[in-house]
Amino acid sequence: MIAIMLAGTSAMIVSLFGTRWLIKFFTAHGQGQPILGKEDHGPEHHMIKQGTPTMGGLAIVAAALIGWLVAHLRRGLAFSDQTMIVWVGVLFMAAMGFLDDYIKVRKRHNRGIFWKQKNYITMIASFLMAWWLVVATGISETISVTRGDAGLEIPTAAWVIWAGLVIWATTNAVNVTDGLDGLAAGSALMGFGAFTIIAYWAFRNPDIYGSAVNPLDIGVFSAAFAGGCLGFLWWNAAPARIFMGDVGALAIGAALAFCALSLNTTLLLILICGINVMEAGSVAIQMGVFKASGRKKRLFRMSPVHHHFELIGWPETTVIIRFWLISAICVAAALGIFIADFTNITAGSL
Repeated sequence: MIAIMLAGTSAMIVSLFGTRWLIKFFTAHGQGQPILGKEDHGPEHHMIKQGTPTMGGLAIVAAALIGWLVAHLRRGLAFSDQTMIVWVGVLFMAAMGFLDDYIKVRKRHNRGIFWKQKNYITMIASFLMAWWLVVATGISETISVTRGDAGLEIPTAAWVIWAGLVIWATTNAVNVTDGLDGLAAGSALMGFGAFTIIAYWAFRNPDIYGSAVNPLDIGVFSAAFAGGCLGFLWWNAAPARIFMGDVGALAIGAALAFCALSLNTTLLLILICGINVMEAGSVAIQMGVFKASGRKKRLFRMSPVHHHFELIGWPETTVIIRFWLISAICVAAALGIFIADFTNITAGSL
């Protein structure tokens, strides 16, 4: 527990001051976020935010990494192979996001050179990371809700495809959610908090969650990301003084997916990331309706769905807070399912 607290606290402090430094640095160098306008079917009502410093996700990722490393200064916490592989995946996604952010800023347009290709690149990377986890660690090859031994065990090749899709989908879902001040960071904070609790619970009950590899190290990893999001949210809350950019959104999405895979809670991820599922789902539904109607009708005024609610008259802060509440309800329900399963097992053993 002390290691988890060290990771979260140190990451929060680094993120708090690191984000402040990034605001000054990017403001001085004119590195502001371009906004999609009417000609690109973007949220024209957000044009007032154009020029706000971006790439603040650098502070989240750096703070999480530092927090994770600081926690390992405490004797007894080993560097696990699995978590180091996870870090490679997270840092790769962050690098992809940074490259896209940098090109957007330099081109003064909200679509980087990879705005189409990066989906394919991140998908391939997701499958490669899933394969690496299988061949290099003892990760459980199951599709499960709360624990590996109660899940559906599938062939290795099928699990790699499944895990790759989970990583890729979660990464893109968080990226889609990152459209309002503090929305993505606040909801991710709740998700990482849930995974920290689940990981610590698994660590304290190895007889039940023995199929989870190195749950304490994953708990430290998750706590570090929670701290990073918390420190960043101080500056990202509406009205935002900095945006996280793709560098933060892609890294956070990958980190959440890796937590779920490592802790055998991939189906529970649907609830833990419920707001992200809703946001990404709204985009898919909008595209489906638009194409099915011969490119004439749309279900929402604009997607992702948070823009729809803005356009029907909700103030941005109202949308953010209500979406945070939805996220909190989803996370609470997920933890309730996890704890209910634990209670059922312990009651049955009495």
